[in-house]
Formats: sequence, C-alpha cells, structure tokens
Amino acid sequence: MARKSKRTKKKLALELIERFKQEYPDSDCSLEYNEAWKLLVSVRLAAQCTDARVNVVVQDLYAKFPDVNALASAEAAEIEEIVKPCGLGHSKARDISACMKVLRDKYNGTVPEDFDALLALPGVGRKSANLIMGDVFGKPAIVTDTHCIRLVNRMGLVDGITEPKKVEMALWELIPPEEGNHFCHRLVDHGRAVCTARTTPYCDQCCVADICAKNIEIKARKKKKNGNDV
Repeated sequence: MARKSKRTKKKLALELIERFKQEYPDSDCSLEYNEAWKLLVSVRLAAQCTDARVNVVVQDLYAKFPDVNALASAEAAEIEEIVKPCGLGHSKARDISACMKVLRDKYNGTVPEDFDALLALPGVGRKSANLIMGDVFGKPAIVTDTHCIRLVNRMGLVDGITEPKKVEMALWELIPPEEGNHFCHRLVDHGRAVCTARTTPYCDQCCVADICAKNIEIKARKKKKNGNDV
C-alpha cells in the first residue's frame, strides 16, 4: 500500500470526517451513564466485553452501590460477584475498588477534569482517559479502540501502526481537535456495521469505499490480475 504524505492524509481525514458525519449523525458512546464516575466504571468493565452486556451488569452494581462512597467502601469480592459476567472479574473489581477509593479520598467523590490525573487513577489507560475527557468534559479527545485502529489503518490515515498510543499520536496530527471525539465514535459505528473485523468488510455498502486506501489497493490488484489473464 503506497504511503501518503502528511498533507494528503490531512485532506483524507477531513473528507472522512465529513462523510461519516453524514452517515452517522447521531453517533455517541454506547455505554450508558448519567454521572462521570459511572462511565469510569463502565469503560473498565468494557475491556473484552460488549457494551451491551456492561449496560446490563452495571444496573445491579449501582442498585447495591449507588454512589462513589458506597462503591469505595465495598469489598472487592462483593464487586467481583456482580461484575464477573463481564469477564476478568477479579482484576476489574480490584481496579474499580481502588479507583473509587482515590475518587473518594483525593477528589471528594468527583472525577478530575485533567488527563494526567485521570491516567493516574487505578485501571485507567489512555483510551479511558480520552473517553472521559471527550464525552464528560467536552475536551479534545481521540479514543483509539480496536475499531479505530483497524479502520484508520485500512483507510490510510496511518501506515501499519497498531500500538494504541502511537495511533493516537498520529491522529492528533491529522484530525482537528474539535472533531476527534465524535470521529472516533463514528469509527466504532462504522466498524461494527460495515468495516467489520470478524467477517469480510461490506465494502459495497461503505460510504468511503472510493477513498479507502485498502479498497483502492484491492481494486487495483484485481484490475491488474484481470489484465494479466487476458
């Protein structure tokens, strides 16, 4: 796949942003929450679990532990018993317990509006911190989940980069700050519906097929092969 210049990638990024706005105007976080700390809990539970399952499981969790103080005071084993349907229950419960204790003891039960402070919370990585910054606080954010990483590589915004932080840093140079959070949510919707991972992508249904580097490459190969077969 031919590598594009940064200028070309920026132009591609702007076109992708506009097309996905048209295709997915209402894209948003699929984790359900009404308080910032709940999104912190849900995004930790969502690791290797579907958002739909997390949305069900947290209902029981919040029924028993309705606020930061209650969850911080709970035994990790009590949390694990409820969240184990999300998988990795022991480590997730441990991180949630520790995180809520920090929120209670250091931040008076509130979620800090600072990226580095979020990163310092137990169980919170760059993806989670960016999600909080973008969705809760409306700050510039780029959430490099598996859909984002797969799609930006296929479309040609990055070249064979799969490490989340490196992808994030590359996208910061291409995506206008005010567009990053919504763009990443739209990539999730597109990755689930069209540019799938576990099946052949539905390129015939793709709103960006004509500018997608991978699709252009595949078509060029087919054309060359057919020409050689003549």
